Amino acid sequence: MATDHIRYDVLARDALRGVLRRVLTDAAAHGLPGEHHFFITFLSEAEGVKLSPRLLAQYPEEMTVILQHQFWDLVVSEDRFEVGLSFGGIPERLVVPFSAIKSFFDPSVQFGLQFEPSEGSADTPATAASASSAPSVLAAAEPEPADEPATDEPARPSEGAEVVRLDRFRKK
Repeated sequence: MATDHIRYDVLARDALRGVLRRVLTDAAAHGLPGEHHFFITFLSEAEGVKLSPRLLAQYPEEMTVILQHQFWDLVVSEDRFEVGLSFGGIPERLVVPFSAIKSFFDPSVQFGLQFEPSEGSADTPATAASASSAPSVLAAAEPEPADEPATDEPARPSEGAEVVRLDRFRKK
């Protein structure tokens, strides 16, 4: 197999993190539109993550936060987001670098993104990522099989989101 000097996996991961950054930036500026809300899972001990010792003890490996009704002071920068949330009635301020995020999901529209840990995260060796570490898009509808012709009928709703790896679309 040829060596990927361009690092398409890194470019794709960064582009999809840009989608996440833009969605959070818009939510910070205008609030959440309609029924949209976000489940964000991240590595608790990744470089740059800031949690209280209490939360870190509760969630030593990874943590999922929900941005829906009760969050405040959402601030988004180029490499991270910061948000105020309440845990057990205690307000907390979280700082989460985009490189620490494992997944993002908006259940209102069944859209999600799934990431492999970045080179700078806590449980990833400092080796270069392989092509298999490309991010995934969680799709709401099942893809049509290749041997059936496409129709204009709406897609059937699925029981849950399906993980679609970007590798699937690469030429071998």
